[in-house]
Amino acid sequence: MKAVRIWLLHLFEWMLLGFGLGCLGMYGYETVEARRFQAEQAAVFEQQARAQVAPGHVKPGGLVGMLDVPRLQFSTPVIEGDDTRTLKRAVGHLPDTPMPWDKGNSAIAGHRDGLFRPLKDVKIGDEIRFRTTRDEYRYRVTKTSIVKPDDLSVLASQSDPATLTLITCYPFYYVGSAPKRFVVHAARLGS
Repeated sequence: MKAVRIWLLHLFEWMLLGFGLGCLGMYGYETVEARRFQAEQAAVFEQQARAQVAPGHVKPGGLVGMLDVPRLQFSTPVIEGDDTRTLKRAVGHLPDTPMPWDKGNSAIAGHRDGLFRPLKDVKIGDEIRFRTTRDEYRYRVTKTSIVKPDDLSVLASQSDPATLTLITCYPFYYVGSAPKRFVVHAARLGS
């Protein structure tokens, strides 16, 4: 009886180890896939920029441009859409908001435990660049706020003709589905 109990305990330990290694492998795969996708999209952007391809209507899943926050040494491709697949691999332009080359409030969303983790260190006055093949748009961070997930007022068109809103989950180190959203508001320079 004691031998069976010990054998079952060892079996359970091996099952837990296998499960843990499987989770670690899945995390590794997802991370490598996301980095590969980001590098691929950055290369596509550079190629389109050299060819001076002006973006027209960007289809869901299509490349909008590159988002840079120089002080944070942060750069990432922006993909059209806010679906799970897009946000797993990049940051996404919210489809119901204007494109950066249009007037209004362009909104970008990303995961706090992924590409938007550096936003925890953003400060008022930081410069944000949104590079597209059409032009480069420069913004200055005017404020940050923390809101409830269903607070859509952050997407409303601002008084300025061109603004940028970055949205991620909050708190940054929360385990599980975060209860709030961290929002970065920025005004376009020279508009």
